Amino acid sequence: MLWGLPMSVKHSVAAVLSRSGSGTLTSRTSQLRHHAFGSLCTALLLAANAGATGDALPDRSEFMTQHMPYAAFDRMPQDHLKVANAELSVAFVPGNLKLSHERILEWVGERAQIVAGYYGQFPVDSARILIVPVDGGGVKFGQSFGFRGAALRVMVGETTSSAQLEDDWVLVHEMVHFAFPNIDDAQLWFQEGQATYIESVARVQSGDRPATEVWKELVAQMPKGLPQPGDQGLDRTHTWGRTYWGGAVFCLVVDVEIRKRTQNRFGLQDALRAVVRAGGVTTQNWPIEKALDIGDRATGTTVLHDYYDKLKADPGTIDLNELWQRLGVRVDGTNVTFDDAAELAGARKAIMTRPAA
Repeated sequence: MLWGLPMSVKHSVAAVLSRSGSGTLTSRTSQLRHHAFGSLCTALLLAANAGATGDALPDRSEFMTQHMPYAAFDRMPQDHLKVANAELSVAFVPGNLKLSHERILEWVGERAQIVAGYYGQFPVDSARILIVPVDGGGVKFGQSFGFRGAALRVMVGETTSSAQLEDDWVLVHEMVHFAFPNIDDAQLWFQEGQATYIESVARVQSGDRPATEVWKELVAQMPKGLPQPGDQGLDRTHTWGRTYWGGAVFCLVVDVEIRKRTQNRFGLQDALRAVVRAGGVTTQNWPIEKALDIGDRATGTTVLHDYYDKLKADPGTIDLNELWQRLGVRVDGTNVTFDDAAELAGARKAIMTRPAA
């Protein structure tokens, strides 16, 4: 049922890829169901939270529409954060958050800075961030939008602790969606795969997560993105695994290949930075070929086009076990070690290292 929803709702990746604090994945079936009926469920949760909103504020139901409630947002009190080149306007739906608004704002700024670090700038000059309190603890899920300016809303449990905010990945994931244009639904895997892959890489580059933890997660989760019997290629096989982790596998493979061909002078990060500099952000509608052209020119390769042409309508063959070996990633139970003598050890290190300014 996910695939029949509008693009803005499809970007509610936190409902689909909800992870526990340890980085493991929870049940996807229940999360998909929650995603599809998220507006209704959240409305009921908010209705249970007593608290006057004041006559000047929009009705709570206005925050639960299928699309971002831009008009309701603009009528609310807002806090403004300056992060890199961007001004973020943050508004809070009335609720009973345990944490202060100041702590939530600090978290928003920290997450935005992680994204700005990956792209060399925040992807857009301005964005609206809507904080919606819901029952429970932790950051529940989020949605990103671009049809009337970059915006996102994120559901934050009322009992969320500061430590849970520090461990959160959802907000980074959603902000990454700001950094790529709206493309055809057939390539949703490229948008979601980027957000799945970059969220972890950007956090390592910023010092927010250890590289060992991220490589362990990639080794454990990326097999879910490999083609299954009957697969017709990434553009034609819109299962959950192929969309999210299949897209992430594509990103890792092209990242490694670009670094191989350029002796680690460039990577996927350079290609995506170039797309942002060219104006390829969430408010724009582009054919995917335009973004691939810009990315390939930035790296002086044809890797993005080569692999897209190879895998868009054919399952292809990707041997992840061989890739881990060549990267020098060794996972034994909960232990992760790196082999710096491996063929692609340099690429492994470069992926997780922020480029010089």
